[in-house]
Order: sequence, then structure tokens, then C-alpha cells
Amino acid sequence: MLHFNHSSVINAPIEVVWQFHERPDILQMLTPPWQPVKVVRREGGLEVGAITEFRLFLGLLPLTWLARHTQCEQYCLFVDEQISGPFETWVHRHEFQLEDGKTRLTDAISFSMPGGDTVEFISGWLIQTQLEAMFRYRHYVTKRECEGSSNFW
Repeated sequence: MLHFNHSSVINAPIEVVWQFHERPDILQMLTPPWQPVKVVRREGGLEVGAITEFRLFLGLLPLTWLARHTQCEQYCLFVDEQISGPFETWVHRHEFQLEDGKTRLTDAISFSMPGGDTVEFISGWLIQTQLEAMFRYRHYVTKRECEGSSNFW
């Protein structure tokens, strides 16, 4: 099992950062322009049972990734887990914590690769590097949108 964490402080109240994540177009906003990912469907918001289906490309090979929200505590956290997709397992915790009147946003991911330890050893660093770039971008967009003057969409 591999683990990835990315955390940053957003200069906005938790309610604003949470509501930003509830936007219907949030996944499109948070997908970096260099990632060939398309949101096929989204059923529900952040609540338990919500489903998201993505189409991504591994080279020219299209892959479908289906995720379901398995936990949700308003203004604290929500968790999505892969139902089917490119990983053996994938659990993504989105955590929101109050910190000096601001919000600490943490993305904590646990995942394993099909093919076991050898594949993880060989490709784990590459996936970690891609995740770091993706979440740096996601947190940059979140800061930009949530720290803006109006905080209304």
C-alpha cells in the first residue's frame, strides 16, 4: 500500500472551502490542463453514495474510473473510494481543519497497484510525482477561488 499526502492552508473559512468543493463543476475546475481526464457522470454532491465516473487515457488506451463517496462529515471530511479503475485500491480522504481562522485542506490518499509490490516499487515514484503535481495545481485553484474577494459563485 502506498500513501500520498498534500496539505495547504487556505485563507478562507471552512464553510467557503467546503462549499467550493460542492460546486457541480468542481472536478472540471480542479483537473489540471495537462491531464487527459473527462468527467463522464456525477451523481450527487459530497454525500455518502455519490458516484463519479471519469474517462482517462493511458497513452491511447481509454480507461474508465468509477468512484463512490463512502464517508462525509460536513465541514470536516469526505472520502471517495475507487469502485473500478486503474488501481487495485484507491481511498482519497479530503480533510478540512480550522487553523487560526483559516482552513487547512489535506488530501490523503492510500492506494495499491495491480501487480503487487514489484509494480509498486517500479512505478510508485512516478505516480507520487504525478500526484504531487496534480494536487499542487488543485490547491492553487482552491486558494485562488476561495481567497477571492467575493467568495460567491
